Amino acid sequence: MANFLLIHGASHGAWCWRDVIPALEDRGHTARAIDLPGHGEDATPRDQVTLQHYVDAILAALDAPTIVVAHSMSGVPATQAADLHPEKFARLVYLCAFLPGDGDSVTSLSRAWPEQPLNEAIRRDEGGATFHFDPAMIREKFYHDCPAALVDRAARHLTPQPISTQKERVTLTGRVEQLPRSYILCAQDMAVPPDHQRAMASVLPSDEVYDMSSAHSPFLSDPEGLAALLDRIARS
Repeated sequence: MANFLLIHGASHGAWCWRDVIPALEDRGHTARAIDLPGHGEDATPRDQVTLQHYVDAILAALDAPTIVVAHSMSGVPATQAADLHPEKFARLVYLCAFLPGDGDSVTSLSRAWPEQPLNEAIRRDEGGATFHFDPAMIREKFYHDCPAALVDRAARHLTPQPISTQKERVTLTGRVEQLPRSYILCAQDMAVPPDHQRAMASVLPSDEVYDMSSAHSPFLSDPEGLAALLDRIARS
């Protein structure tokens, strides 16, 4: 069976994988999630967090070849980490995630697509080092297929997002391209447009691109379905 490391996206934390971990364990796998620096229970000052901090945290969590699942913005640091140390990765799975090439960032990938539906929900915080998502818009953008109780729970856990991590660009040597990589496209996503996801995933073999009929957060709306698909990918 496989070892999984689950990496959250912007403003989220390890908490968002709560129901996916036991669903993977029920299928015979080991799974854990981490808080990236400045997120969840990690106390790193957010105005000091860089993309390299994210990369270092991912690599520090890997002590054996592991299937790393990267959600949304974490596709960028996870790709950088895999390019630096591919031996630590059994596979990299992008979950409606930004998939960068050399020189890309979350910001550059977003701006390369004509639709940027998440921008209208972003509110810059005082001091300019972080932003947060408008509480009135998070259901629409992230959780529109989730029960109200889960939306309320998620809203209580969201944290400000360090802006520098979105703008910093990766430097890739091509080693990540030698790894098995898969993409899970979320067909009802209102944060990262599905067509944008498909365009980013086009660099992967077509049989490594999978579809879920979900919004941006299937770890909340359909943890069993997500775990079943990750199990299928692990066995492929």
